[in-house]
Amino acid sequence: MIVIDRLKSPKQGVSSMFILNTEGKKRVDSKLLNDQELEYINREYSENNRTFFAFDKLSHWEIVAVVENKDAEYKTIESLRRLGGKVLDFCDKEYIKQLQLITSLPKSHVMGFIEGMLLSSYTFDAYKTDPQKCIHPFDRLSVVSHEIESSDIESLLIVARAVEKCKDLVNEPYCSLNAEGLASAFVNMSHEAGIEVEVWHKDKIEAEKMGGLLAVNKGSVDPPTFTIMKYMPKEAVNARPLVLVGKGLVYDTGGLNLKPGDYMNDMKEDMAGAAMMACAIYAVASLGLPLSVVGLFPSTDNRPCGNAYASGDIINMYDGTNVEVVNTDAEGRMILADALSFAKSFSPMLVVDAATLTGAASRAIGPFGIAAIEQRAEKYMSLIKQSGNTTYERIAEFPFWEEYDELIKSDIADIKNCGPAEAGMITAGKFLAHFTDYPYVHLDIAGVAMYSTKKDYAGKGASGYGVRLIVDFIKSLAENKDIQ
Repeated sequence: MIVIDRLKSPKQGVSSMFILNTEGKKRVDSKLLNDQELEYINREYSENNRTFFAFDKLSHWEIVAVVENKDAEYKTIESLRRLGGKVLDFCDKEYIKQLQLITSLPKSHVMGFIEGMLLSSYTFDAYKTDPQKCIHPFDRLSVVSHEIESSDIESLLIVARAVEKCKDLVNEPYCSLNAEGLASAFVNMSHEAGIEVEVWHKDKIEAEKMGGLLAVNKGSVDPPTFTIMKYMPKEAVNARPLVLVGKGLVYDTGGLNLKPGDYMNDMKEDMAGAAMMACAIYAVASLGLPLSVVGLFPSTDNRPCGNAYASGDIINMYDGTNVEVVNTDAEGRMILADALSFAKSFSPMLVVDAATLTGAASRAIGPFGIAAIEQRAEKYMSLIKQSGNTTYERIAEFPFWEEYDELIKSDIADIKNCGPAEAGMITAGKFLAHFTDYPYVHLDIAGVAMYSTKKDYAGKGASGYGVRLIVDFIKSLAENKDIQ
């Protein structure tokens, strides 16, 4: 991660970044640039709509970006994040190691630019034999601003570190991160942030009769785990905790309903929901936010080996529900259902789960946001949507009509674990909602957990998508006394 610091005044002879706002005009102005540079920038901007400029001064660079205000503030801030990513790419290409940011933009806009640079600076190079080829040459951004405090930068760094932890976990291959390894990683980050943590191993999971988690694990040689993280600050404003649940499927072959080869290439990402929620709790605790939060993370891999569970099996779940298995590749909802039932023991104010659950969610909205449903949680969903806009990790809410319940009815058990191809994201949500009796929000992150090509400041590979969303949502909850 790059270093961010503050400067009281600009330094001479140092590579500089100037961000100029058009303020609705057809030209920009700045006393920090000479007349020749300004004339060139304004001509290119007005004639060719060019907004990015770089002047090589031999001893240093001057980089200039022209930004326009969008129709919504959050969209303007997002454009600054993307600009941050673009600038980092340019600095790496030109081997610029340090940059000072000089701008009179509002604080929120400057923070957006810094955030974009921070998030763009991530690399996963643990398995490169020549790490020097992977490291960004750029390593320091100095900010010249009277509005931004050191505490603002530190808070941003905490969240960025949480996103990096999430990316590291999702990028890690199954050969080095099985269910026990994931639980161990959650324990380490909990100790780092002062979070109470407990890991259930197979004997405890069997004693608790978590039938869904045990069924999915039957085809694996590696045991399952169930991790419980508790962040309970003394000054918490909520009497009942927020419970975050994440799918920890460390690798998914589809089980006996085996996935075609190409679909397995990125199946190490199937624990992204658990990584997202655990890392969000890590950030919340590190920030010291005054909200009690519990994390529940069932984890296993899904293999077609040995005594693997099969289509036609009837699985008795943690809450006593009998589930007919009609597709062993619908395994995520099986392990999440046990966790959602267990969540009742905390009398939660709200439960939010996250999972790379259905291809249907990805097909519906593509790689641009999270597909979501809510039950008994309309006011919370509204707040999550606001946080989705703020962080640009947006929410697309799907209908949750009672007619969808018919699609998961079973002839021989209470319910079945998969409906027809139509409305696949919604029927998955209906299955999960069966195990809830509290305000509940389900987030399907299948389309955004990992990118096959570079996507703005999120990069390529694991995106860390959702961590910033949940942290911002918890900030909003802590500040909103009417909704706690």
